[in-house]
Amino acid sequence: MLSEEEETILNKNRYEVVFKAGENIIKQGTAASHLIMLTSGIAKMYIEGLDSKNLIIELIQPWKLFGGHGIYNDNRYHYSVTAIEPTSTCFIDTQQIKLLIRKNPDFAEAFITSVSSNNVRTLDRMVSLTQKQMHGRIADVLLYLSKEVYNSPNFELSLSRQDIGELSGMTKDSAIRILKELENEHIINLVGKKVSIANNDILEEISLKG
Repeated sequence: MLSEEEETILNKNRYEVVFKAGENIIKQGTAASHLIMLTSGIAKMYIEGLDSKNLIIELIQPWKLFGGHGIYNDNRYHYSVTAIEPTSTCFIDTQQIKLLIRKNPDFAEAFITSVSSNNVRTLDRMVSLTQKQMHGRIADVLLYLSKEVYNSPNFELSLSRQDIGELSGMTKDSAIRILKELENEHIINLVGKKVSIANNDILEEISLKG
């Protein structure tokens, strides 16, 4: 959607940064000076709540653009993003993005579509967190990891048990307890950080009934 000249403008005003696992990529409340895209690795996007209680909104994978929610509002980042494994990122100056949005309607429409899709996914997550019991929320997390993050019913978690709790809107201890219950019922298998979904149909049913 960009002309050669527009690509050149973006490339002159971007830079790449590598982050170690656990390092902050953006901090909630700081100035939204750049849009960001991962080129490798996985990061977690989360809202920092009161008393150090975080809520993970989603896991970010390569080629997803983020950081744009506040650039036409208060020019602030409204969430934090932290690498959960070694991650490389591309930072793009927001002023150049705004310039392209004004000049290029196709690019502007694609940008709006991207932001809107992110908002829809966030609303879907809120339904899970506010209307489902704990077992339904953990089932949603496992299905999300299997289908959208690792693309396999068998995967090795980059996440900690604390992260699982923050993805499901519960404490780490509650998340561990329910994972153990699902393992005892032979719905999932857990070996260290390796997870296998043994009975996807039952997990889907738990998710549906909440």
